[in-house]
Amino acid sequence: MRRVVIYTDGACKGNPGAGGWGAFLAYNGTERELYGYESQTTNNRMEVRAAIEALKVLKRPCAVDLYTDSEYLRRGVIEWMQAWKINGWRTAAKKPVKNKDLWLILEAQIVHHQIEWHWVKGHAGDPGNERADELANIAIAEAMALGQ
Repeated sequence: MRRVVIYTDGACKGNPGAGGWGAFLAYNGTERELYGYESQTTNNRMEVRAAIEALKVLKRPCAVDLYTDSEYLRRGVIEWMQAWKINGWRTAAKKPVKNKDLWLILEAQIVHHQIEWHWVKGHAGDPGNERADELANIAIAEAMALGQ
């Protein structure tokens, strides 16, 4: 099974506001960068979207080391998602899970892979995390330059 390293990040100018997501992937000496933009979103949505889009480009099942500075993303997958599903996509406080649409898409992606979810401190000099952050911000800057 191929081992892929992925770094993801989301960014928002205002929360909610203009948002971008970025992903940096590395496999066997090859690197790939992805990014995208949404005009009215939240930082948490962009964090989850980054993971979705990175996993979508994998053409076959992979062993993945996914690094994120988002506890919302990491804990959502490894701690909360199972309980949300059991509770009909409601939180422990019986409220609807925010961003359910994205969590369902992410769930459909993660079943294909063996993923280790790693947390890294944001803006602390980790090169992969810094690049993912740059990509998310490039997405916002490019969209704003185009008047989006």
